[in-house]
Formats: sequence, structure tokens, C-alpha cells
Amino acid sequence: MQLTKGVEQAICIIVLLATQESSAPLASDEISKRLGVSPSYMKKIIRKLVVQGIAVSVSGNNGGVSLAKPATEITMLDVIEAMEGPIQMYPDTGLISLAFQDGQYAQKGQELLREVFNQGDRLLIEYLSKMTAADLLKEGLGTSKLPTLNWNQETLSDVLDKGLDDAK
Repeated sequence: MQLTKGVEQAICIIVLLATQESSAPLASDEISKRLGVSPSYMKKIIRKLVVQGIAVSVSGNNGGVSLAKPATEITMLDVIEAMEGPIQMYPDTGLISLAFQDGQYAQKGQELLREVFNQGDRLLIEYLSKMTAADLLKEGLGTSKLPTLNWNQETLSDVLDKGLDDAK
């Protein structure tokens, strides 16, 4: 199973929004520019995040995008399901029954495969539901507190260079 690049792009959007000053939504043009994607494609990604309840979109001159809930409540499972739908690795098209019309053996094989992949799905869901955006960001930045900045005007490097260590 390979996730689409939309998952990586959604994660980047969440990183931007998680560190964005809460008083200023992040302009969608700025997100589009930073991700290097067309504004229309970026809006499709944001729309999926909005529908899943991860982000909110505010229209108007000072509008943009913000997180709908704290980064501590956004799991990697939330992001993947927003972009890809529910996790289900095995397509289960019924091919085993079609190819091996042996009755009980084909049935048993199909049941075994379903159970193996259902268990894999459950394990993956359990693992991804424990990993929050905030946890990953803090670990990646080596800090216990997320920095805040206005991505419309500055970069993470600007803030880190000013002394992220002071924020610890």
C-alpha cells in the first residue's frame, strides 16, 4: 500500500497551520506557494481537511485557513482518512472464489486472507491513531512547545533563529 502525495501535502498544511498565529488565518495563496502546487489543487486538499473537521476556511480579504482543533487532537489517522478514506489494505474483489472454484478451500482461503488483512488494518489504525501532529512536530523540532509565527510574513527559520530554545 502506498499513500498518495496528497497525504504528504496535507501533513505540510497541518504543520503550517499548527504553527500559524491563531489570530491570523494562513492565506491560501501562501500555502499554495509554499507547497509548489496550483491554487485549485491546494484548495482540493484543504477541502478534504475541512470536511474531516481538521481545518476551517475563512473567506474574505483577511481570510485563509486555520486548524479546526488543536494539533494535539489531530492524529495521523485523521489525516490519512481525510485524504484516502478509511484504511482498508485488501481490496477483496472475490477473485479467490472465482479462480479457485473448489468450494470449501476457496472459501477458507478467502476468509483467512480477509482476517489477516483486517488485523493488519486494525494494527495500523491503532498505531496511527496514537501519533498526533503536535507530538511529531515537537519531536521534529526538538522542543516541548510549538513555535508560533505568521507564515504570511515569516518563515520557521526566522523564528528558530530568534531562539526556539527560549520557548522550551
